[in-house]
Amino acid sequence: MIIVRTPLRLSFVGGGSDLKAFYEKKDGMVISSAIDKFVYVIVKERFDDKIYINYSKKEIVDRVDEIEHDLVREAMRIAGVRNGVEITTLADIPSEGSGLGSSSSITVGLLHAFYTYQNVLVSAEQLAEEACRIEIDILGKPIGKQDQYIAAYGSLHKFVFQHDDTVKRIPVEMDNGLLRRFSSATLLYYTGITRSSDTILAEQKKNFSEQEKFSVMSEMVGMVAPFRAALEQGDIETCGRLLDENWRLKKKMATGITNGEIEQMYEKAKRAGALGGKIAGAGGGGFLMLVVPREKQNAVFDAMKGYRELPFMLERSGSKVIFDDRRYSSK
Repeated sequence: MIIVRTPLRLSFVGGGSDLKAFYEKKDGMVISSAIDKFVYVIVKERFDDKIYINYSKKEIVDRVDEIEHDLVREAMRIAGVRNGVEITTLADIPSEGSGLGSSSSITVGLLHAFYTYQNVLVSAEQLAEEACRIEIDILGKPIGKQDQYIAAYGSLHKFVFQHDDTVKRIPVEMDNGLLRRFSSATLLYYTGITRSSDTILAEQKKNFSEQEKFSVMSEMVGMVAPFRAALEQGDIETCGRLLDENWRLKKKMATGITNGEIEQMYEKAKRAGALGGKIAGAGGGGFLMLVVPREKQNAVFDAMKGYRELPFMLERSGSKVIFDDRRYSSK
């Protein structure tokens, strides 16, 4: 039996520039971090040759081609696992429409588990590249590359997405004290709204053909360098201000990124002392991220008591094997 744990993520500034429609014209940049909320993939050998898959539904099939779960099917094809396995996926939070990159985390985790099951050692870079291939190239999802890379590598990074499809990884240098301080100033509240990001991202991708939208995204990319500098200096005030400006610009990129309920929620938090924030992921629902100084947090907690908070911390580790009990196969 193999158990792989893969983190979910938060992106801060530059999100959306990891779409090819943008970075094929100008380098995209984003700052993302893994968080200590995870998806788990369990792979266990079976005595027979069937494939059992357990997620929100159960599948029992004879061949990989018969699998309905598209991420499991394509990950098995790429990793070369054929049959005789039972696969289970679990998550710390409901993955549907969370905005925390769960689809890409599951894809990275599946690949990692299938390779480990076959005693094949793979790098974080390979996991990220192959997860992108599955989601973007094979399944045609209108998404970018940041989620797969942060799930594989973990920690806090600046990623640069280059026109030749390569990705440059630059760690954000923060000691444990600064990382804990920034983590404790970052709050997540559930909006109560679930949505698929595909429609929003497809519109945003299309909008890059308009010079005005392209210029807006370029402004957001321009915030990556000062945000990284503020992080490394422990300047929470500047991080909050940049997030607020990033959110103001992000709302121009596509319809559906925000709505009246989300705006009311955000303004309520700001009046109570939040410096800035954004909807996690593509927008439209899921979780609202806020940056709040410690001295203002009690007021924000009181103002947001009608919403469910998700306590979390930023996470150093990327996808990792947490249990490995492989036995010699009789097959």
